[in-house]
Amino acid sequence: MRAIGAAERRARLGVRHRLAGGARAGSAEEVAESLVALHGTDPATVFLAVGARLAGTAGPVADVERALYEDRSLVRMHGMRHTVFVLPAALAPAVQASTTDPAAVRERASLLQHLAAGSDFDAAWLAETERLVLAELSARGEATGAELGRAVPVLRSTYVYGKGTRQEGVQSVASRVLRVLGMEGRIVRGRPRGGWTSSQFRWARPAGPRPGEGPGPAAGRAELIGRWLRACGPATEADLKWWTGWKVTDVRAAHAAVGALPVTVDEGTGFVLPDDLDPVDAGSAGAGAEPWAALLPALDPTAMGWQGRDWYQDPEHRAALYDRSGNIGPTVWWDGRIVGGWAQRPDGEIATRLLADVGTAAGRAVDAEAERLAGWIGDVRVTPRFRTPLERELGG
Repeated sequence: MRAIGAAERRARLGVRHRLAGGARAGSAEEVAESLVALHGTDPATVFLAVGARLAGTAGPVADVERALYEDRSLVRMHGMRHTVFVLPAALAPAVQASTTDPAAVRERASLLQHLAAGSDFDAAWLAETERLVLAELSARGEATGAELGRAVPVLRSTYVYGKGTRQEGVQSVASRVLRVLGMEGRIVRGRPRGGWTSSQFRWARPAGPRPGEGPGPAAGRAELIGRWLRACGPATEADLKWWTGWKVTDVRAAHAAVGALPVTVDEGTGFVLPDDLDPVDAGSAGAGAEPWAALLPALDPTAMGWQGRDWYQDPEHRAALYDRSGNIGPTVWWDGRIVGGWAQRPDGEIATRLLADVGTAAGRAVDAEAERLAGWIGDVRVTPRFRTPLERELGG
């Protein structure tokens, strides 16, 4: 089998993830297409991830907001591993069929189980509540959860969660109902209240394909795997199973559907698309001859792209860069490796710390990226939703 070592994998990463100097993107859509999906659990991550990959110093805010809320060329939805992502609108039907629909079935069953255990509400009550919410959104165009609660009072109903356990408590049905409708593709997240770091989204009816109008589950999995291998191959079966959240049998069937070929990587066997076997020279012009620096946000899709990360991250740095749940914080990169972390201080300064000795040139390049980031963030203050030891220390 063809062997693809860590250096070549890092060269591929720099170009395909739009981080090498000559590979920077011209739009938010180009970034999303290259990365397949941007983590959207923390709204700021989307903007910071795009900003790190755009050419120039103007910043990504206007471009991302245009793509999300005006052109609708990017959509925010639940996807892989039950996580919210921002992804190209054209890919949304494949993600819905392959990943979100099965999770939505489980989410609806869980809600009905909790309602039965902690209230008098049943499936008929839930269906009527959903009908009223959808009718209200059709009439209004868009609304926040609070606005929907005022317009549809039954949405403010409560139930007892975890009855008879230490977790017992009264909860509102609103967030659970909206979550199920969103996962089923019957409502979508729109423009938030406040600025680009806000997570208080408005809800609306979808303008694109409805559930059932896209590919079947198997075709959706094949499309998603094909796109992901183009961006992240070579990857091991463990990487693919972790990133998608699918059963291993589904991963293997999708492999077969796209004709993925095995290659040797440091961890064992990886997979690439059949037309992706040509060598990539880490020092070639196509791979970006100049070393590159980047400041990537917490939960960035490159840092979170693979389950096995030793080829781009020193295991000894894990304690500083991750929280206890495995969420990675803001990272400093030099030529394909994570070499440190960063944070924004209360006065707006972007503070960095290198955890590896990478030389004076690398330090200057990192400082330049920090200055570029501070320039477009301006007066906005960004605190990651999942804070990590080094980020807390640097942030003050």
